[in-house]
Amino acid sequence: MALSYAPGGTVTEVARRHDVHANLLHHWRRQAKRAAEVGGGMKLLPVTVTAPVNRTAALGSIEIELGDAVRVRVDAAVDEAALGRVLRALRR
Repeated sequence: MALSYAPGGTVTEVARRHDVHANLLHHWRRQAKRAAEVGGGMKLLPVTVTAPVNRTAALGSIEIELGDAVRVRVDAAVDEAALGRVLRALRR
């Protein structure tokens, strides 16, 4: 969003460069302006979006969280019997 305020920067150009719809960038700018007007602040975090390394694995993947300490990620090619053994072992 900051790039759209930089000298020579335009909403359209910044949105196109970062593959974001210009209307969304305008919306974020309006929200920031309103927040500043009421004395509040709007916190935006910088993010970088990257493509998954292996798109085919991401298409059928699931993530299972068991409490705060255990996270199991599997893709569509997971062996069901092996996954069952892992989950039973973690349940103990």
